[in-house]
Amino acid sequence: LGIADHDTVSLSNLQRQVIHASAGIGEAKADSAGRFAEALNPHVSLALHRERLDTSNAAAILSGYDLVLDGTDNLATRRAVAAAAEAQRLPLVSGAVSMFDGQVTVFAPGGPRFADLYPAEADDDDLPSCEATGILGPLTGVIGTLMAMEAIKLITGIGEPLIGRVLTYDGKGARFSEFSY
Repeated sequence: LGIADHDTVSLSNLQRQVIHASAGIGEAKADSAGRFAEALNPHVSLALHRERLDTSNAAAILSGYDLVLDGTDNLATRRAVAAAAEAQRLPLVSGAVSMFDGQVTVFAPGGPRFADLYPAEADDDDLPSCEATGILGPLTGVIGTLMAMEAIKLITGIGEPLIGRVLTYDGKGARFSEFSY
């Protein structure tokens, strides 16, 4: 299991990133997440990447894995992850959250690409920031659980992954919807 995160745990993370605890404030998020994973399964083999994932290192960080899950919060990193996953023919489970809404999709070899859903001209300035709008804590749990389900489907070959489809969740209305791309 590889965990990539350059940031440190802060108090504002705790309400939505349940993998971290107040005792870990100031600690590298990769280390904190790794400790959580080891507490769940002491036999897990971990690779912790404490650097910012970008176009210069994404291919190396993703190398050697069978599947990628991306829950990053900016388009530049998402693009770097998607490009590296596509180049290595790795399936990519992508999840995003904002305020009360979330979405999950899967990019897989031979299927629609990240650029089909997020055109190159879109950038972070077009999207509301987490700092400005906030994120309802339980929403990350809903989307993270859906991402885990997609990963299990891809690994086991059971079910129909969200390839070419986006599953959205409206937390205020408690509604799921889906669209194709």
